[in-house]
Amino acid sequence: MKNKLRGMILYKNDTIPELAKALKMSQATLSHKMNGKTEFSRQDIMRIKNRYGLTPDEVDNIFFSDEVS
Repeated sequence: MKNKLRGMILYKNDTIPELAKALKMSQATLSHKMNGKTEFSRQDIMRIKNRYGLTPDEVDNIFFSDEVS
């Protein structure tokens, strides 16, 4: 998820500090969520979806797809 979300942030010409501010959380909290130490809440995901105009498939791909290595 970290790389997919980071890629979307860059693609949308946004920054992690600005996204954290929009989500009303610290950069450290956002980092923990992006690194899988804590989970994104449903509200977090909806805010990101709305901020970037994501489709349901994009949301699934970023937040719910299983990464197999």
